[in-house]
Amino acid sequence: MTANSRGAVASRLATIEGHFHALHRMVDEGRSYRDIVQQLVAVRSSIDSVVQVIVDDLAGDCVRSVRGSSNAKSTVQELRDVVASAL
Repeated sequence: MTANSRGAVASRLATIEGHFHALHRMVDEGRSYRDIVQQLVAVRSSIDSVVQVIVDDLAGDCVRSVRGSSNAKSTVQELRDVVASAL
């Protein structure tokens, strides 16, 4: 993973951590179902953004690896596997 991607992933993970802390507080405080579900949607959105950063980084890495490589097939398969697992 590139340094820029690591930074973006770390930042997004910190956001997710904050969302989880908020969820715990909300449950402890007896907040409404609507509020809790809204917070869960925010968590899901944050997780999706982390996946996107990682997949984008992997795609770039695969393109760089494939150029002039004899194992292009396995590199492309890795990309496919990661994308499929994220869906």
